[in-house]
Amino acid sequence: MTDTGLAERFERERPRLRAVAYRLLGSLTDAEDAVQETWLRLSRTDAATVDNLDAWLTTVVARVSLNTLRSRAARREDPLDVRLPDPVVDTGADDPAQAAVLADSVGLALLVVLDTLTPAERLAFVLHDMFGVPFDEIGPLVDRSPAAARQVASRARRRVRGQAPTPDPDLTRQRAVVDAFLAAARDGDLDALIAVLHPDVVLRSDAGSARARHTVVLTGATTVAAQATTFGKLFPHARPVLVNGAAGVLVSAGDRPLSVMAFTVTGGRIAAVDVIADPHRLAALGLAGRPGVADRLSRPESDWPCRPPGGNRAGRRAGSTPGWPGR
Repeated sequence: MTDTGLAERFERERPRLRAVAYRLLGSLTDAEDAVQETWLRLSRTDAATVDNLDAWLTTVVARVSLNTLRSRAARREDPLDVRLPDPVVDTGADDPAQAAVLADSVGLALLVVLDTLTPAERLAFVLHDMFGVPFDEIGPLVDRSPAAARQVASRARRRVRGQAPTPDPDLTRQRAVVDAFLAAARDGDLDALIAVLHPDVVLRSDAGSARARHTVVLTGATTVAAQATTFGKLFPHARPVLVNGAAGVLVSAGDRPLSVMAFTVTGGRIAAVDVIADPHRLAALGLAGRPGVADRLSRPESDWPCRPPGGNRAGRRAGSTPGWPGR
């Protein structure tokens, strides 16, 4: 294979490799770095000696990602209680790289759970359960036999099933629930908020080290609903986006993003709300001025999909609770 042919073959595989690395690392930047390192290693390898190039590339990007996970654990690089994975935000822009990661997307709430796994557990679970890599290929990566690697993946699977809510598959129904939440928050309607929240809902907000007091974890429908009433005034500036393939919103002041909110809707109720409000991370997402954002920000609310009927609803109002990110 010529150098040009090898480069073209790699570019065809790049979206898949990026998807593998993103699910392993939860960071778009680190995922891209892992893919680039994979290309460098391929360019130094005699491709004629590689029997199955796709499998070889998957193994290399997984090994590079595993090294990154182990380095993170050794450095304890995130001292904050909440450090959410990078969201993949689809604003309607024509961005093939983002679309490739969104395809067969993994929700942000699941990535949060994956962050709690050991590096070996995460690699075994992601490669086998998400990409169908056999355990005889996973075992050498985690220095275990195929049978032991299977046990590692099984342990990870139990943790994921026990902690990660399964989102409703219907995006239209997701959007209807999220819109009902936004409307109730704008109205300060505590009862309506509680009605659309799962009793054990978890809200995680990551505002970055510079705004640590806004970096919080809240649990329970009553607590989350009370908090939502305090930031409802922001929601006239919220517009629908897809976050990791699920219903979400982008809150902006003019062209400046304030926060990205990802919702996990399960059984018609919101089971998780994940908020990125770190100004540096929002800037890195490139949402300001991206084609499609301005169109969405200029859309009247009557154009929102699945907006719940009716205007303001009377309901019990909660007092102010400080600490919501993006204010």
